[in-house]
Amino acid sequence: MRKKKVLIVEDEESLLKLETILLTVKGFEVISAFTGEMAVAKIGVESFDLVLLDIMLPDMDGFEVCRQLRQDPRTAKVPIIMLTGKKLQEDREKGILCGADSYLVKPFKSAMIIDEINLLLTRCDSGE
Repeated sequence: MRKKKVLIVEDEESLLKLETILLTVKGFEVISAFTGEMAVAKIGVESFDLVLLDIMLPDMDGFEVCRQLRQDPRTAKVPIIMLTGKKLQEDREKGILCGADSYLVKPFKSAMIIDEINLLLTRCDSGE
């Protein structure tokens, strides 16, 4: 069985390392992007099973990245988890409105992220 490929879009190096280690240990193949532009470019040439997306990025924000992914037929169905420090209800609603499947707030518990990833991938595999 092939490893599920996850794109992590995170500009904070320490968090990117932590998330990469967490997912790699759990058996995922991890590719990273530090900016929204880099994420969109990578998704244009590679396919991913899931995107873990920060909102606060140095160029375009995660909301815009999410919108672009949802507008592209190749990535419209790829599960997107927004993982962010933005805690306000209006930010959560904006994330869901732009197409995120899930919205998790930092700081996070490792088990919670893995559970959410597995839930979304299982849904995707079963065609829900």
